[in-house]
Amino acid sequence: MSSENTISSTQEGSPQSVLHRYLKAGSALENTRAQLEALEQTEPVETYHRQMELLGRRLQNDPRVFRDMFIADGTEAVAWEFRQEELGAEFTHVLWELLLRDDDASKVLMRFIWDVPLKLKRKFIRALDRHLSQRYPVFLGLSDNWPAENAIPPYIRDPQLRARDFELVNQGYLGYMNVGYSAREVELLVWLEALRDKQCEEKPCEVGLAEPGRPEPKGGCPVKIHIPQMLSLLGTGRFRQAMELIQSCNPLPNVTGRVCPQELQCQGVCTHQKRPIEIGQLEWYLPQRDKLFAGGGEDSLPPSDPWLQAVKPPIAVVGSGPAGLINAYLLAAEGFPVTVFEAFHALGGVLRYGIPEFRLPNELINDVVDKITLLGGRFVTNFVVGKTATLEDLKNAGFWKIFVGTGAGLPRFMNVPGEHLLNVMSANEFLTRVNLMQGAREGYETPLPEIRGKRVMVIGGGNTAMDAARTALRLGGDVTIVYRRTESEMPARVEELRHAQEEGIVLKVLRAPCEFIGDDKTHFVRQAMLDVMALGDPDASGRRSPAATGEKEPMAVDLVIMALGNSPNPIIKDAEPDLHTTRWGTVELGRGSQQTSLDGVYSGGDASRGGSTAINAAGDGQAAAREILGDMNLSAGDIRSRVSLAGSYSKLGAAPKTILEKIELAEGIVEFIVHAPHIARAARAGQFVRVLPWANGELIPLTLADWDAEKGTLCLVVQGLGSSSMAINRMQVGDAFAGIAGPLGRPSVLHAYGTGETVVFPAGGVGLPPVYPIMREHLRAGNHVTLIAGFRNDSLLFWTRGDERIGKLQQRYPGLLDVIYTSNDGSYGVKGFVTGPLEELLKANRQGSGREIAEVVTIGPPLMMRAVCDLTRTYGVKTVASLNSIMVDATGMCGACMVPVNIDGRLVRKHACIDGPEIDGHLIDWDKFLPRFNQFSAQELASKRRHGFA
Repeated sequence: MSSENTISSTQEGSPQSVLHRYLKAGSALENTRAQLEALEQTEPVETYHRQMELLGRRLQNDPRVFRDMFIADGTEAVAWEFRQEELGAEFTHVLWELLLRDDDASKVLMRFIWDVPLKLKRKFIRALDRHLSQRYPVFLGLSDNWPAENAIPPYIRDPQLRARDFELVNQGYLGYMNVGYSAREVELLVWLEALRDKQCEEKPCEVGLAEPGRPEPKGGCPVKIHIPQMLSLLGTGRFRQAMELIQSCNPLPNVTGRVCPQELQCQGVCTHQKRPIEIGQLEWYLPQRDKLFAGGGEDSLPPSDPWLQAVKPPIAVVGSGPAGLINAYLLAAEGFPVTVFEAFHALGGVLRYGIPEFRLPNELINDVVDKITLLGGRFVTNFVVGKTATLEDLKNAGFWKIFVGTGAGLPRFMNVPGEHLLNVMSANEFLTRVNLMQGAREGYETPLPEIRGKRVMVIGGGNTAMDAARTALRLGGDVTIVYRRTESEMPARVEELRHAQEEGIVLKVLRAPCEFIGDDKTHFVRQAMLDVMALGDPDASGRRSPAATGEKEPMAVDLVIMALGNSPNPIIKDAEPDLHTTRWGTVELGRGSQQTSLDGVYSGGDASRGGSTAINAAGDGQAAAREILGDMNLSAGDIRSRVSLAGSYSKLGAAPKTILEKIELAEGIVEFIVHAPHIARAARAGQFVRVLPWANGELIPLTLADWDAEKGTLCLVVQGLGSSSMAINRMQVGDAFAGIAGPLGRPSVLHAYGTGETVVFPAGGVGLPPVYPIMREHLRAGNHVTLIAGFRNDSLLFWTRGDERIGKLQQRYPGLLDVIYTSNDGSYGVKGFVTGPLEELLKANRQGSGREIAEVVTIGPPLMMRAVCDLTRTYGVKTVASLNSIMVDATGMCGACMVPVNIDGRLVRKHACIDGPEIDGHLIDWDKFLPRFNQFSAQELASKRRHGFA
């Protein structure tokens, strides 16, 4: 009854009755007041007032307390529902709506369901299946054999759609947002996956399973992510804490969660054997969720710059692959000044050049680089340790410790007949052209083989083979993977193989190419002969060894991509004689350590393991960081000195490669003087550099015509023949190249010769610049030199006057340098080719007159070098062909510079940057080598037309 009605009722009746009731009520009120005053003096009432006062203060300080009281009551109501035989439809809908609210109450409900016994969890999943599957199709059938054999899978794009682009294939749980799910709904899908966890005490997913006779446990996490703890945090709705936990162990979850073989590691030993928990998907969901909800920003301010603080000594990390990045991150996070030295112009190592973006978007690699940069880490690209500087050079530059994570980037081949044919290439080269150099994108200059509508064979059964095959498919190829064992022996991730087959790639097993056959006119591969194989006894890896049955079958092909694994690049090993390596060429490590045979130098990843996985590499980088952290004993003054020295060295290495001077030498030939201090200090005669003219350009090998170590400059001579070289020659003083790496290749090998002998240099056209520093070294060594420099005509002459380079050499070394000039049309010097004067010298030698030719070093157009080698072979004169300025297609790709060489009747391959550039010209199989220079002639012509140069 309202107060208004009460008052009106008291107004009813006679005045006497109203007065009587008033006096009676007043008497009752006085009695009640007296009773209240008496009761307030009692201990129970005083206690009540104190509790109410305390509750008031709590509510004032923390209003959530009042709400929690109601939540507790609500939880009890939920518990009552869970005690029923099944959860009803109305309750299930209400419960789900409460979970979607993403507030404190929803978190309490998540924790409640996480804590209930498994049979009640199953009841909850059955309710989702029965009552919400129309709204969420992913719930349909989920309760069948849940949790051991059923789960909500990540979102995978349709094969027919994804096979035509390079967008991400496995889009994880966040991919469900593309079909209308909200971010919170996706969060609950992840929570449902975490609910499957058993919280095993043995933690096999984290530490692995011990097996008798095995030194290492089976499975587990190489970077020791605390997986059970992560799942517990997810299961109780603490997503941010789960993210922080992962990042404390692994700064690359967005990367490793996508590319590491979880089926062999954490998920391989999951107690849910039939359907392991999607640990990898949960791992990379967390950083993506962090970017989605918080913009990926850090909660705290960036730390102070360790280079300015100078309280810890500087660290050099060689290579920016997974091992190097995690090592750099962990050390930078501990306050060490870190510089990462990377040989390519872009960071990420194999993560960038080897893995396509439909598996690993480049932006995720950039995220890791940004994190390291935020911690004060520095990056120096186009820096080839072992060439630009040795490990000892880095130590002398102030770096206290060095981590070598250079990977295994030297591709393997089969060494079968016909391997020299055009369009037979390594997966390294193919993937580098597409992934690193973006050759498939409009506006990028790196040429790709013609693939659309072509028959593509990919040889191999690993992840690289899958990546190459699926990349070729997206470029329009008709792709077949050829593998010498059966599907069950393939080392590729099960998911990658399944995705490849879903996309339409054909798998041809128990087959191995034994020969490639090409077109006699074009020299492009046209057919492969396949050995039909059968499996025999298991090999050392436990897989059954394939053996040829004697039966063969042909297969028509237009492009062959070999994905047969990689060997460690020997550049660092060759530069460090005291660095111990295994018989496989990997860096040898101490027992139970990442320490190498060199003091203060650590290694990990493929450089020490050989071909392995990104997560194993990351684990090695992490282990090396721990070792480095526990080994510091330097004075404050020494640390400051080292930091200053290493900081200056890093800045100098990262400085732009700016053009300081430009000289027009002749028609279409330009000399550039470029600022590149570290390369200038390391340069030796006979070497070359790899140039990236601009960000979307192609990699071009250019000869080192000269250098000045004191001024820190290089001299490059460029003849405008292709579209890139023509565009380079339009660059002006003040412009900077996007990158210059080197010096590459082995320096010239010099011998001391007698006074009656001479070293002859037949140089054609722009072969003169690379000849110049080599013959200068011979002159310095006291050897007599005969230069035969050939030009097409007098409009292409350069360095011929007395005040130019060749004339100055003659003045500096009187009597030691004879110069003969030739021109094709006779407009300058002797008419004809350089082989004319050379043959006269050879004939004179045979007749016993003139200086004896000790050796011939030829550099220039390929046909000229071949003619020189054919000529000298008949006279038995040692001849070296220097290939430093003409690496086949001028893209500088690893594997592109294959030089077929005959040794003891067997055809083998050599590479300019590893074995050369100077190679015995009499061993080169010129018939097989020369056609390689035309491999991308059609693409080059198209590029010229596109740029208006044709």
